[in-house]
Amino acid sequence: MSTVRREIEDLLRELAPQVLGTLVRRHGAFDLSEDAVQEALLAAAVQWPDTGVPDSPRGWLVTVASRRLADRVRSEAARRRREEALALATPQSALLAPAADAVPVTDRDDSLALLFLCCHPALSAPSRIALTLRAVGGLTTAQIAAAFLVPEATMAQRVSRAKATVGKAGGTLALPEGPECAERLAEVRHVLYLIFNEGYTTTGGTELTAPELSTEAIRLTRLLHRLVPEDAETAGLLALMLLTEARRPARTGPNGELVPLADQDRGRWDRSLIAEGVELISRVLPGGRAGPYQVQAAIAAVHDEAEDTDTTDWPQILALYDLLERFGPNPVVTLNRAVAVAMVHGPETGLALLAELEGDKRLARHHRLFATRAHLLELLGDREAAAHAYREAARRTGSAPERRHLTDRAHRLVAEEA
Repeated sequence: MSTVRREIEDLLRELAPQVLGTLVRRHGAFDLSEDAVQEALLAAAVQWPDTGVPDSPRGWLVTVASRRLADRVRSEAARRRREEALALATPQSALLAPAADAVPVTDRDDSLALLFLCCHPALSAPSRIALTLRAVGGLTTAQIAAAFLVPEATMAQRVSRAKATVGKAGGTLALPEGPECAERLAEVRHVLYLIFNEGYTTTGGTELTAPELSTEAIRLTRLLHRLVPEDAETAGLLALMLLTEARRPARTGPNGELVPLADQDRGRWDRSLIAEGVELISRVLPGGRAGPYQVQAAIAAVHDEAEDTDTTDWPQILALYDLLERFGPNPVVTLNRAVAVAMVHGPETGLALLAELEGDKRLARHHRLFATRAHLLELLGDREAAAHAYREAARRTGSAPERRHLTDRAHRLVAEEA
């Protein structure tokens, strides 16, 4: 991809939620407006590399999207009532839509309200993710489907159902107030967190990571942080993403194989992302009662600032995990804490904690439980049991790179035992 096309793509993703917010606020038809914006984005992606970016790119997109919306409403005879309602609610000048750059566009940015709308309580987590990536992220249905390894038709149906659900639920761009606002903001953060995690370690497929998802999650979280700069947990989430993403260059070997944290070449870590993440979490963490994203970011910072595994401040990491567990029972947190316990108090103590997790249905059959047990057994020196646990972990993961890594570790331990 040329530099010009990449810059145009970045600009379109930045403008997508602003343009959609303008259309939804003007016309109120979220589903039709979203389709029209996607058509305008596609038109811009095709035309702008040849004709150049217009003086008012946002105005161009609003005009083209408005025209597409008006055309769509007029052409659907079965939706005559909707057309009449739209015509009554919209000035005739807006429906006729003069030249693209001649339309004055409001500076109002509805991106935050749009994020809330895409993360509507009536939607499931997969639907929230898909709708957020398409409506706010500006990704096409094909791009989202490819990132999540599902057929494009399946993803198109998911997006379509999500938009219909929002419409039936009466979703609007009105920002919630009071406790509901905080609750909806937490839902938005969780969706962005899920998108990032899927990009950093995919749940299936032949590739370990999906960089486009992590990159988009970071971009959207930067946007959210800009919209709610006073929210410490949003800052914590952004810091966590940056500090984690910094390790991506060292997470895979020459052939795409997984490289665990202890074996990574830390010279390949992105020091600029680490510096930004450390500065961000250092600024917000002392400001008041820390939330779970802030604590996770602090843990990531301790890892990133250590020269290697041996010089990592494991007692500090354990103390942070102790704090993290106070926010509520979470088997994944307990699993990670078991590793910190093992590094501070010995692998036997860590294995005892893992034994307690075997009764938790959320994690009892998960490959990460077996992989962690294998790691601690290896630290203990029990190669045979560790190899068996690595094979069990490999059997249960849906990620091909993880399966190869776990199988290779099992084979290595068997060879050492022989």
